[in-house]
Amino acid sequence: MTDPGKAGDLLAQIPSTPGKGLPPVHLWNPPCCGDIDMRIARDGTWYYLGTPIGRKPMVKLFSTIIRRDGDDYFLVTPVEKCGIRVDDAPFVAVTLAVEGEGEQQLLRFTSNVEDEFVAGPEHPIRVLIDPRTQEPAPYVLVRSNLEALIHRNVFYQLVELAVPRLIDGEEWLGVWSCGEFFAIGPQP
Repeated sequence: MTDPGKAGDLLAQIPSTPGKGLPPVHLWNPPCCGDIDMRIARDGTWYYLGTPIGRKPMVKLFSTIIRRDGDDYFLVTPVEKCGIRVDDAPFVAVTLAVEGEGEQQLLRFTSNVEDEFVAGPEHPIRVLIDPRTQEPAPYVLVRSNLEALIHRNVFYQLVELAVPRLIDGEEWLGVWSCGEFFAIGPQP
């Protein structure tokens, strides 16, 4: 683990690209400098040294430099790569706006860091079922290989929108967005 000033050091290394989108973390391959005591909880709260980061602009900035390599998460700048812990997914989909209906429907999600994206081929929805509890864990791809856990209230909205469809001979419930059907569970 690095020293407590490491988070501030990382912030200072993030190139400023106003109006140009996200930094190209996928192109940066600096050496790994170890892990820092930063964690993203399942509810989307970011912690540094065990304390919640209360400044939303700082969390939003950190969220632009997160990268997943295999099962590990890192904050990456052009000169440094530091490991962090993520309890489940680095983002949470906290709101859903529905435009249109049927196969033409668009499902627009907003994450806890105010990223907006529409479910579709580039942002697929998937639902894992816990084999022990049978509880669903729904996710939507935000970017690259970074997902958002779909908040329970938002998942309930998806369930309300669900329609049946036959998939490989089985009846499933799912939702449409951008002409894609996303199965969210078997038809009871």
